[in-house]
Amino acid sequence: MRDVVEIGLGKTAQRGYHLSDIAIVPSRRTRDVDDVSTVWQLDAYPFKIPCVAHPSDATMSPDTAIALGRLGGLGVLNVEGLWTRYEDPTKVLAELAGLSDDESATPRLQEIYSEPIKPELIAERVRQIRAGGVTVAVRVSPQHTLALAPVILDAGVDLLVIQGTLVSAEHVSTTDEPLNLKEFIADLDLPVIVGGCTDYKTALHLMRTGAAGVIVGIGADEWATTDTVLGIRVPMATAIADAAAARRDYLDETGGRYVHLIADGGISTSGDIAKALGCGADAVMLGEPLSLAEGAPAAGAWWHSAASHPNLPRGSFGPANEPLGSLETLLYGPAADPSGQLNLFGGLRRAMAKCGYRDLKEFQKVSLVLD
Repeated sequence: MRDVVEIGLGKTAQRGYHLSDIAIVPSRRTRDVDDVSTVWQLDAYPFKIPCVAHPSDATMSPDTAIALGRLGGLGVLNVEGLWTRYEDPTKVLAELAGLSDDESATPRLQEIYSEPIKPELIAERVRQIRAGGVTVAVRVSPQHTLALAPVILDAGVDLLVIQGTLVSAEHVSTTDEPLNLKEFIADLDLPVIVGGCTDYKTALHLMRTGAAGVIVGIGADEWATTDTVLGIRVPMATAIADAAAARRDYLDETGGRYVHLIADGGISTSGDIAKALGCGADAVMLGEPLSLAEGAPAAGAWWHSAASHPNLPRGSFGPANEPLGSLETLLYGPAADPSGQLNLFGGLRRAMAKCGYRDLKEFQKVSLVLD
């Protein structure tokens, strides 16, 4: 039973653990790294590595989505981002790349993102990614799903990601017609990924909507301010393990329907990736780590989608850093840096080999220890 701590008379809190609080325990067996597979599959779409891009304009353009897809990951374009607001956002991105981390960055982000979304650009961006020969995935927020879905679906995407800071299967509103995820997903002929979520109960209810994947976490990193603005902080190791428990119960409930878990938050090194998968995730969603690749749209600058919110921004602006290497080097090496920020999935393969596991499903069974 998880520790429950009394924080005051009549008020208790469950103890949660971050990825930095745990470590992987090797088994009695080791394995040749060349015999290890990091392949995973979401519905009918196979991927070489368990990497899903966080849909930030700082890292995801049509070109970088194609590049990541060709390298075996899944690029996700934000259809509420700059690429659907501006015919050519490269000048805007260049300006953002030159901003410093000061009080002017947030107002400028809000101003730039006040440009209306242009439906015809959604179709054009999807067409560009499709022409690149990779799996086409786009992200839309829950509050704009009903309005933008017809355009997105007509454009012909392969995967739809409905993502907000927090998403529930039961949104209540007295002013607007809420999105009924279960009815919406049931009417579609393509797989849908939904999230984020932070606990067992929400994960289970999202699975019951018919989603093919559930995002666990809120994309928190050193630049996120969701904790200070909303008071919400997610201990990712616990959140992933809880969602994995919800999946086991959902498997029993449905007689075998498997829902993929995508961990989003607190992941910046190959060790973080390994620990997230060891907790039960099927893939990880990478944001800021991809901003360090050569050719990133914002040239090394980083911001979350919520950083440009017109009323309540929840993310600081990360000024541009020098790239660490090409996208391929970032994912597959070779690494000339010992920090774990390069050769991310080579590091994952090595961790799996050191622990004796041959594929990702087996690796989810690895033992963990608290530091």
